[in-house]
Amino acid sequence: MSNIAYVQKREERVILKKDHVIFLAAIFCFWFATYIYSPVFGVYLQSKGFSYTAVGVIIGSYGITQILLRLPLGILSDYLSKLRKQLFVGGFAVSLLSCLILVYFDSFFMIMLARLMAGVTASMWVMATVLYTYYFETGQSAKAMGTLQFITVATQFASMAISGFIVEQFGWNAPFWIGAVVSVLGILLAWQIKDLQQPESMTNTSFNLLSYLRVLLTLPGLKMITFLSLAAHAILFITIFGFSPIIAAENGVSETAFIWLVSAFFIPHALASLSLVFIKIDSRYNKRILWSCFGITGIFLLLVPLTGTLLTLSMVHFVIGLALGFVFPILLDEVVCYSPAHLKMSAMGFFQSFYALGIFLGPLAAGSIAEHIGLSEVFYFTGIFALVTVMAVLFLFQRHSRMLEK
Repeated sequence: MSNIAYVQKREERVILKKDHVIFLAAIFCFWFATYIYSPVFGVYLQSKGFSYTAVGVIIGSYGITQILLRLPLGILSDYLSKLRKQLFVGGFAVSLLSCLILVYFDSFFMIMLARLMAGVTASMWVMATVLYTYYFETGQSAKAMGTLQFITVATQFASMAISGFIVEQFGWNAPFWIGAVVSVLGILLAWQIKDLQQPESMTNTSFNLLSYLRVLLTLPGLKMITFLSLAAHAILFITIFGFSPIIAAENGVSETAFIWLVSAFFIPHALASLSLVFIKIDSRYNKRILWSCFGITGIFLLLVPLTGTLLTLSMVHFVIGLALGFVFPILLDEVVCYSPAHLKMSAMGFFQSFYALGIFLGPLAAGSIAEHIGLSEVFYFTGIFALVTVMAVLFLFQRHSRMLEK
């Protein structure tokens, strides 16, 4: 190999600040394209005449393709190493098509298709997490995940905070057009990111997918954490990404004023996640934090139907957002801690795939309850579910501790 070729090859493997900026800008576009319309989407579907059940099905369909794709993508991550960047770029292309469908079609089938495609895009998050992990030294994966988690939450907040204002000023199609434009920008940025191939992770001819999956399923800690994340995501997509804006609209809150509800939820949510990047909490306290956060979330969810103004609704969502802001990064850290080194990426795919089940089932159940019982009962049901999860946290962690002792 010539000296020039060697220097070029070495430069390709050196990560500069510019590379981090490009990657994180691509991540911003990745989530912005979907979440720019999320807080007003339920109200938009209602304006098209859809029932609460149909609203729940459409919102929950976002999780279906994630359930189907994230697990195999996680397990096959090492074996798709040469395609990681291309799959990430492809996620933006699918996002573009999804937004354009929402612009030009308003039938149940086409909107459902658009949301399924948005789920395909979200599934490429597995590729993004793997790609960005290689931007850091060995042992710094927690820092990489914490950075991605903060950018994700910050992007969700920024996009959702302005969506109501955009609809109020420019109409229902404006957020979909913005999502399409941002998807194109994401494609351009994603092509510029560096893909650090790891020679040691290339295809192993003795690989057996079924036996690999069986080994993965023998990790009891992983199943426990995945269930808790499933519950947390179900709560998230029932509330701020689903029926919280709807109950706000029922109380006479305009789309422009949604920014206060979104801000009340996401500012403490983002700050809680960011705090865990800088403050190291002993893992021995994770159980206490988790059951406390689920308990607080459950209590305040029960208070949602009792709020009659934007101020009281926002105050309740402030506490819910803060509590869930601690839950997600702690569960992510638990995945890293419980998984052996050779199974970390596969475990991440398992974790992300099955918590997507909560994204699907949560809004589906909530829509059915709202349709047949009432909108207030959605939050009563979700609050009770969160309190039941507290018992699951105590039981599952106790059971896992006994297994470790054995």
